[in-house]
Amino acid sequence: MSGGTIDLEQKQREEARWRILRVLDAGRPIAVSENIVWRVLHDIRLPMSASTVRREIDYLRNLGLVEVEGEDTETWFAKLTAHGVDVVEYTLTAPAGVARPRKYW
Repeated sequence: MSGGTIDLEQKQREEARWRILRVLDAGRPIAVSENIVWRVLHDIRLPMSASTVRREIDYLRNLGLVEVEGEDTETWFAKLTAHGVDVVEYTLTAPAGVARPRKYW
């Protein structure tokens, strides 16, 4: 694999993580199913497998931005932590690995 391909894949993952946070924010305060997250990413042309969506949700959980419910079931549900809400609302700096757009207002 060339360096350009790796960079593109990383950028897509970082973009997907931001979009996942936005989907979870739209669902607040209810936890959102990973299937809905997958569908939104697919619809905005960020196609990912279900296992990749789960991997990125887990990454966001490890950053303390997301809580996961139903880990022992077939479908995960995720919701933002207070820290995750602050990142989405631009109150806190986005961590490395999350491609949050620059605030323009």
